[in-house]
Amino acid sequence: MFMPVLSGLIVSVDAFFIGLSLGLQKRCKFLYLAMINAFLFGLCIIGFFIAGRIYELIPFEPDYVVGFAFIALGLWTILHYFISAHIKCRKSNTEETATSLKAIVIVGIVMSVEAMLITMGITFIFQPDSTLLIPFTVALAHFGYSALSFYLARTKHVKRIPVAISHVISGLALIVYGLMALII
Repeated sequence: MFMPVLSGLIVSVDAFFIGLSLGLQKRCKFLYLAMINAFLFGLCIIGFFIAGRIYELIPFEPDYVVGFAFIALGLWTILHYFISAHIKCRKSNTEETATSLKAIVIVGIVMSVEAMLITMGITFIFQPDSTLLIPFTVALAHFGYSALSFYLARTKHVKRIPVAISHVISGLALIVYGLMALII
């Protein structure tokens, strides 16, 4: 029972950096982060039940699916940031660069779906001993990490951290979890 909780805490570290990036945006309010995490909690519960149902349908070791999915998700996180940063640099300075509410909603949806996939992955790995503690841990860890970093981003010290570092560490956390799923 300890390992699923530990896995939920480890793999949710990327939420720290999502909260950090949202906290650095002036337009984002803590209420938005709370609503994102409420939606995320619901998707984690759904992911837990979906994973329990499809576990028997997978004809091969689900650890491979989980491992490669998290490695791909981590690589996508890193590459997506650098590609979008490159595109932003190429735009002219006259365009509006303020973060829109639409962008915050998209970040929330991506974070929620990623948390659902995390829940499903941990459920696959620890089947048949999976419990509802898995989605609760993942959801609470996401909320705790993102709320803490959101608060820290509003201070003077955290604003000096380059944005690229947060995306790279977030992606690397997912890659490490994928490798753990493949190796352990």
